[in-house]
This record gives sequence, structure tokens and C-alpha cells, in this order.
Amino acid sequence: MAIRKIVKMGDELLRKKSKTVTKFDDSLHEILDDMKETMYEYNGMGLAAPQVGILKRIVVMEVNNMYLELVNPEIIEAEGSDIEAEGCLSCGKINKKVERPMKVTVKAQDRYGYDVVITGEKWLARCICHEIDHLNGVLFIDKAID
Repeated sequence: MAIRKIVKMGDELLRKKSKTVTKFDDSLHEILDDMKETMYEYNGMGLAAPQVGILKRIVVMEVNNMYLELVNPEIIEAEGSDIEAEGCLSCGKINKKVERPMKVTVKAQDRYGYDVVITGEKWLARCICHEIDHLNGVLFIDKAID
């Protein structure tokens, strides 16, 4: 495992759409392991592959002591509304309020390619939305309401 460099705001890589993962092999496992270690090193709640220079649809997160790896995540249901301040490892010390769904259901794959469906509320829903936005080239500051 290795700690990877965080791509910072202003780098065009963060504005590109990530590609679907098709190979669930040791290379993917290494990326996931490195992303986990990097997220913990920088005290993040979540990390998307573009934030470490990889344009693949991969995210890791830990919310409420629950660690998740989502490959090719896609929100299939969202409900409610919640407004809270967010930050981002790629955006430095910027914190802005963003409106997100209160509850989301996401369909994804695990590191082995098996399908998973997860429903999260409040902070987990917010983190899922934030990280999936990264996969689509969107930063939280694009959605800031303050």
C-alpha cells in the first residue's frame, strides 16, 4: 500500500468524467488499498479516484465507522433534502453549504465485481453524493449555496 498525492483544485483532471471499471483484478485492489490509506492519512471521510489522479469510477469512504468501497457507483434513488457544510481534500480549507438528498440508494460493485446496493442517510448519503460528483467532474463548490 502507498499514500498517493492528492490532486488539487485547479487541476483539469478533477473536471473530467471517469471511466467505468471493467477489470476487477490485483491492479484495482492496489488502487483501492492505496486510496484507503491515502484517505486515512489526510483525515478524509471519502476519496474518489480522480482525487489521486486516476480517471476510474472508484470511491472509498468511511462514515460512522463503516468503511465502504464502491466501484462504478450509481445513485438509483434519492429522497428528502439536507443542507450542511462540506469540505474536500482537493479543495483545501474551503467549507461551503451544499444541499444534498437526505437519503440515497446507490448501486455499485465491490472490489471483486459483485453487485451491491446500499442505502444511506444524512452523512453517508452526503458522502456518497459528494464522491460520485467527483467521478463526473463536479466539485462541491459548484453546488455551494452560500
